[in-house]
Amino acid sequence: MTNSTGRVAIVTGGSGGIGRASVERLAVDGFSVLVHYAGSKERAEATVSALTRAGVRAVAAGGDVADEEAMAELFDIAEREFGGIDVVVHTAGIMPLAPLAQLDLETFDRVQRTNVRGTFVVNQLAAQRLRQGGAIINFSTSVTRLQIPGYAAYAASKGAVEALTLILARELRGRDITVNAVAPGPTATPLFFEGKNDEAVDRIANANPMQRLGTPEDIAETVAFLAGPARWVNGQVLYTNGGMA
Repeated sequence: MTNSTGRVAIVTGGSGGIGRASVERLAVDGFSVLVHYAGSKERAEATVSALTRAGVRAVAAGGDVADEEAMAELFDIAEREFGGIDVVVHTAGIMPLAPLAQLDLETFDRVQRTNVRGTFVVNQLAAQRLRQGGAIINFSTSVTRLQIPGYAAYAASKGAVEALTLILARELRGRDITVNAVAPGPTATPLFFEGKNDEAVDRIANANPMQRLGTPEDIAETVAFLAGPARWVNGQVLYTNGGMA
């Protein structure tokens, strides 16, 4: 376990799933945490309450990740509450699924706005505001390698996230700030289970060499690694999927 007492993290999408697991894992390592939410204020506040009872400094704040003014206010809150920002974990995203030939353009645009513009906005603020020795951790997906039908819009958005990540890592030369992306495989979150029956879930789980779905806690371990000891990992996409791709 890395002792990160005094360090501060913002976790977007921190009210549930991989985001909440990341919040809880970083708290174990001594981080103070801003828990961002988009539409789940109650869950975010419940997460903060649980952390506070455990002696962790935490605060909840909401906002649209693609809105630069809302996100600037989010960073302001973190700086006001904790004195600075060291790590940004950007898990927030959406994943509506449909074959490309059937997906309406409004849905496609919404995916790109949240997943691509949202990553750009959050990363731009992180690049401007993170303290030396910090880390930016974005989220891609193993679907960019698996090429699963129905995921075209989502995978396209995450391909853009990977490009932004790799270029930003090189643009921050001399700042001692790492920029990486985590690319989970199928993970047992509400986002994954949505629209899938038990047969489909079992089929996907059994396709993995580990013969199970990933858990949010599995992914959070990679986040903690990149946020803490992994200072020589930079400009990379880490496929965290149990060997599925």
